[in-house]
Amino acid sequence: MNRRKFIRNTGMTAASIALLSKEASAAIAGDKVRIGIMGTGLRGQSHLELLLKRDDVDVVAICDVDAGMLNRAKKIVGDSKKKMPQIFTGDNYAWKTMLEKTSLDGVIIASPWEWHNPMILGSLQAGIKYVGSEVILGITLDDHWNVVKAAEQYNAHVMMLENVCYRRDVMAVLNMVRQGIFGELLHLQAGYQHDLRGIKLNNSEGGVGAEFGDKAFSEAKWRTNHSLYRNGDLYPTHGIGPVANYININRGNRFLSLCSYATKARGLHNYIVKVGGENHPNAKVNFKLGDVVTTMIHCNNGETILLQHDTNSPRPYSLGFRVQGTNGLWMDVNHSIYIEGQSKQEDSWEDAQTWLDKYDHPLWKRYNNDAAGAGHGGMDFFVIHGFIESIKRKTATPLDIYDAATWSAISPLSEQSIELGHQTVEFPDFTGGQWMYRKPSFSFSDEY
Repeated sequence: MNRRKFIRNTGMTAASIALLSKEASAAIAGDKVRIGIMGTGLRGQSHLELLLKRDDVDVVAICDVDAGMLNRAKKIVGDSKKKMPQIFTGDNYAWKTMLEKTSLDGVIIASPWEWHNPMILGSLQAGIKYVGSEVILGITLDDHWNVVKAAEQYNAHVMMLENVCYRRDVMAVLNMVRQGIFGELLHLQAGYQHDLRGIKLNNSEGGVGAEFGDKAFSEAKWRTNHSLYRNGDLYPTHGIGPVANYININRGNRFLSLCSYATKARGLHNYIVKVGGENHPNAKVNFKLGDVVTTMIHCNNGETILLQHDTNSPRPYSLGFRVQGTNGLWMDVNHSIYIEGQSKQEDSWEDAQTWLDKYDHPLWKRYNNDAAGAGHGGMDFFVIHGFIESIKRKTATPLDIYDAATWSAISPLSEQSIELGHQTVEFPDFTGGQWMYRKPSFSFSDEY
């Protein structure tokens, strides 16, 4: 199958998911989906719990090099009363043995970032047709191109497991956008504004500390190293994913260019001094990642996007969404909305909840009970559900390889822009021009 045909068929099958009848769904549900998990850290454990709750899934294999995390995962399986999956461990390439020795319908990758790219490529080369990857696809721009080309070569589906696309208010606003409530969209804002100092720096038990690397717990073992050596928007997809869906990126629209700036780096150093003291060895470490990284993106259809990455500053959590159209805007940071001619008072904010309730997305109306108790306010259910249902139906995933590559590529592009003195850099077109012909397909229906 050539590249153009693969892209066209991917879009068609994504749209066709919504056309399946309930009878067809029931017929498809007969066989269980065999899943393997690469990485059983805290995020992998969350996915494992959700998969074990499904009657249509068998988790047949799990893989990790961390004995402590594997033991936690095994306890989750034991508590579920489900059959224990095969365990693969021992070295950094045990995941390759897992691919060789098990028969899998799909793989979920929840390992450290630097392992996502080789694990995705290895899975596709092993014949896996469905790969769900946590953020991100790779470190370099070449990493992203390699995954796109491999997905096309093997006629396979790679889905970014971007749960914020399914956040309830985000999906209600998507419903409002598609019904024209905001008018024509002009400008959007989003980001990852989350104080992670306590996650990036802790002790071996995960408590307050000033360690990272081997002496630390969970993400601090590996994530903090990226702050040591890289300067850019290292975690863009929570913000850009929903925004891209609002303006149909890769489906009638595309990103054209990007420019990034970074502040000085102070947050991690100050935190180390605060909890570990001025004489702590890590107080002498020079971190490269600016505390606030700001990125501007220009789109083909005339919209602008402002993204911010801020994980090393003291602040309450917010993804900083703003959806600005010709008729009004929504902002999540103050949970407010203003629609000209429709808001209760002229030139005054009103609480957005009434609007969000009115335009609650059909997916949330249908699966609200199923999502109850799932991670991150229920949105973790939807991202796993969409992935598994796509495998069962042999259709494209709700978020495809072109979405994944485009969103994730912001990281290396922002690094490049900052390194070049904040130059504007061209955004690659991973669809090879097919964005002009592909149609929007994400969450147009209340069914998968």
